[in-house]
Amino acid sequence: MALIKKDPLVAELSGGAGRLNRLFGHNDLLEADGISTAGDRAPAVDILETEREITIKAELPGIEGKDVSVSLENNVLTLKGERRTEREMYTENYHRMERAYGSFCRSFSIPAFIHEESVTAEFRNGLLTITLPKKDSARGKTIEVNAA
Repeated sequence: MALIKKDPLVAELSGGAGRLNRLFGHNDLLEADGISTAGDRAPAVDILETEREITIKAELPGIEGKDVSVSLENNVLTLKGERRTEREMYTENYHRMERAYGSFCRSFSIPAFIHEESVTAEFRNGLLTITLPKKDSARGKTIEVNAA
């Protein structure tokens, strides 16, 4: 068996993070009921922009559409949701649980040139796609240059 030298600074930093999590009521490894949780973790997103719109795609595997909400207020787009635990997990003999359960929230500042009334959200196969159309005035205009 090989000996591994521990760096005391790394051990102190990781211990400090654990103490802060406990102070604020978060324990990433095990909650009181023995299930790991997502807590304040946010889903991974891709943000794409074209001439006509901005599209946000959020990965939400294992979540049902009824457990996701999208709101837009004061130029802030907010995604909220919850991955619920499976009932049968209490009867199984788990050796390791890496999938996180619990609620999440993620917010984005949206530019003022978004046409708020036309924003759409679609949830399919664990992917939430939010389309934010731009106002006509934000699309710009090409001006022809006359040369004499």
